Amino acid sequence: MGQPLRVLITDRAWPDCEIERAILAPIGAEVVEANSTDEAELIRLAREADAIAACWAQVTPSVIAAATRCKIVARFGIGLDNIPVAACTQRGIPVTFVPDYCITEVADHTIALMLASLRKTAFFHLRTKRGEYDLSAGPTLRRLSGLQLGLVGFGRIAQAVVPRARALGLNVVANSLSQIDHGTQCPMLPLDELFRSSDVVSLHCPLTAHNRHLVDALAFQTMPSHAIVINTSRGGLVDHDAAWHALDQQQIGGLALDVFDPEPPDLNQPLFADERVIVTPHAGFLSQESVDELRRRTAQQVANVLTGRMPEHVVNTETCAHLAVDDSP
Repeated sequence: MGQPLRVLITDRAWPDCEIERAILAPIGAEVVEANSTDEAELIRLAREADAIAACWAQVTPSVIAAATRCKIVARFGIGLDNIPVAACTQRGIPVTFVPDYCITEVADHTIALMLASLRKTAFFHLRTKRGEYDLSAGPTLRRLSGLQLGLVGFGRIAQAVVPRARALGLNVVANSLSQIDHGTQCPMLPLDELFRSSDVVSLHCPLTAHNRHLVDALAFQTMPSHAIVINTSRGGLVDHDAAWHALDQQQIGGLALDVFDPEPPDLNQPLFADERVIVTPHAGFLSQESVDELRRRTAQQVANVLTGRMPEHVVNTETCAHLAVDDSP
């Protein structure tokens, strides 16, 4: 008997790895969990890993260099900013992700944050729990119908936000690199025009080297003084120092953040104590159904590659010439 296949799970946002084990055990693969996401620990474990599956942990090029047996790096999620795709490709390692598993959850979370901000529900809740019952407290409320929602990035989640927002009477515009509306009839605007004209700006784009701090001091200065910025995408898209300055100078009306840079954030920073800021702990993707789906599909991607079959959603398909395509109905 040869040694068992080992699948390194760097981190997880769920209680156990039973779903992953149930899928991987039949192919003779055992799950190895990292005790920490420290790079040195991941390098040590990667040396004996036939596959790596990561949630939020940074899988660095050094980890990939140490993983000489690795046949696949699978991301538990949509974004790939914590996976060194180029390093994996250079080593001939397929990289997979699950780009379509939590579309409804994040779209719903975006609308929830928007409503909590625009209707001051979070603000009123905090004040009332502290013993203050005052409907005149805080910023002036405005009718949702007729407000403009600007979507930055126009992938699956942003497209799912469109009908939800329109049902509430908002006018929806968007900006993306392609400027294609994907049949939604959503007007596509230049980014500066979107910032300037939108009552709510919601971010839905991946984080890249080119768009870090996309929402910076200049962007905040461009927005209306009552504008709300929502981020359910990646924390690095917003310059938090600039955001705090904009709030302090009353250049914007508020923020609603589900993602941060770093994660978890330092909640002692004044930005997070401000009543105009709504904070949720990267929960936009979360539902029992979405997490179970994510885990099953990621584990199946790993199982496919370890048994010589083509998985779904390979980023670097040039690494997959050796894998058999399952064309059965």
